[in-house]
Amino acid sequence: MTGMKLTFALILSLGLTPMPLAAQDKPAPPDAESFGLIERGMRQLFEGLLSDMEPALDEMGKALKELEPMARELVLLLGDVRNYAPPERLPNGDILIRRKPGVPLPETPPHDQPSPQIDL
Repeated sequence: MTGMKLTFALILSLGLTPMPLAAQDKPAPPDAESFGLIERGMRQLFEGLLSDMEPALDEMGKALKELEPMARELVLLLGDVRNYAPPERLPNGDILIRRKPGVPLPETPPHDQPSPQIDL
């Protein structure tokens, strides 16, 4: 029985002595070489993404240039967005945006040429 008491005392004393845990160790700072590799990898990743997206971005830029005159006319027609109530969806699916009461109508922009109808 004394051997068992000795073993128990040894286990108990080891359990009570403060020992550093793995979670308490500070991680080693990354060396310059590994940081350089990560930086180069990220740069290659983003350059690849940009080259893949470049044709789509060019087309989007052309489309926005074509829409610019209509967008400017829409801004003149609507005026300040804060003059409108939140949109309402009607039972048939239409969306209605009401002008707030008491808000004056914006000046109508001059029409040099008829604007195309846009159905959304």
